[in-house]
Amino acid sequence: MVNEPTKRFEMTRVRRVANAFVSGLVKYGLGTPATHLLTTRGRKSGFLRTVPLDVLDSDRGRFLVSPYGEVDWVRNIRKDGFATLRQGGWIELVSVRELGHEEAGPLLKEYVNHPRAAVVGPYFDAPPDAPDEAFAEEADRHPVFEIVRSTTIRI
Repeated sequence: MVNEPTKRFEMTRVRRVANAFVSGLVKYGLGTPATHLLTTRGRKSGFLRTVPLDVLDSDRGRFLVSPYGEVDWVRNIRKDGFATLRQGGWIELVSVRELGHEEAGPLLKEYVNHPRAAVVGPYFDAPPDAPDEAFAEEADRHPVFEIVRSTTIRI
């Protein structure tokens, strides 16, 4: 894995279909407990944008991690600072703050040390057993947001 180049994220037709399938499952409360539908407001258009995303539940709190780098939802949430997370019939309104390199490093390592690493592992330079410093160096390419405030409602 060390000698292989880091994979670059591309939104392909297969990924769009997979996202639609996973979104349908999560919308009805099926899927893994970590998977939510993240909805942000488009920074330019103002339209609502929804993507499936795994929320990292850690002993340090709850976090949104972008394994694919600075994608659209990251840019949208940076502009607004808030979003919604949906899972089944529950919607959670969240406010977030972006973490610095030192704070994000151990969380990125924890994010990769999970079965989801089969999907997102190729997008990281550091292998799962690398030290926290290696993941801190990757923090500029994989933004991490801490959920600082949330309100949950039933729909």
